[in-house]
Amino acid sequence: MEKTKIYLYGASSHSKVILDILESNNLVINGYFDDNNLIDFYNGYEVEHNASKLNNISRIFIVSIGNNKNRKLIVEKLQTKFIKAIHSSAQLSPSTKIGEGSVIMANVSINSSSSLGKHTIVNTNASVDHDCFIGDYVHLSPNVALAGNVKVGEGTHIGIGSCVIQGITIGKWVIIGAGAVIINDIPDYAVVVGNPGRVIKYNYEK
Repeated sequence: MEKTKIYLYGASSHSKVILDILESNNLVINGYFDDNNLIDFYNGYEVEHNASKLNNISRIFIVSIGNNKNRKLIVEKLQTKFIKAIHSSAQLSPSTKIGEGSVIMANVSINSSSSLGKHTIVNTNASVDHDCFIGDYVHLSPNVALAGNVKVGEGTHIGIGSCVIQGITIGKWVIIGAGAVIINDIPDYAVVVGNPGRVIKYNYEK
């Protein structure tokens, strides 16, 4: 039987970090897929473009695209298996649940009974306290801090260094700017900045 091969979908700078995570767990990728036919090699690996190969059951993927919307579009068109990438330095409670395709970067801390959806990114040094629920296709940027019992909806991006107090619910496809302090619930599609965080507009395109 052919050995399962690991591929990254997306020859992007984000993929370099995912490659480091896999290597921290002694895993080696076999190459990249990317829609850009002008990229034949990236980060020392061959880049393939033939989408018909994606249904090969001997291949498993991580979608290495940082943009939440684009990552969702790519996942939805693939009929394949996905793996998680969890850096060896991350500290995860044994009761933490991580969905397929999600990426947990270096020095992340996730505490008891928290749950992360599919294809979500928890970036370097982010902290997720107990009983949080993080939806699919979310991106928590570096140094984001979520207190306990925070809920984050699908597709939301929380900017670098932002803080969220306990018990807050953040809707789907929200954008929270860098350094924001969230002390109130945030509705779907809101764009939020500042300390305390305030809604400055809504973005209904996802």
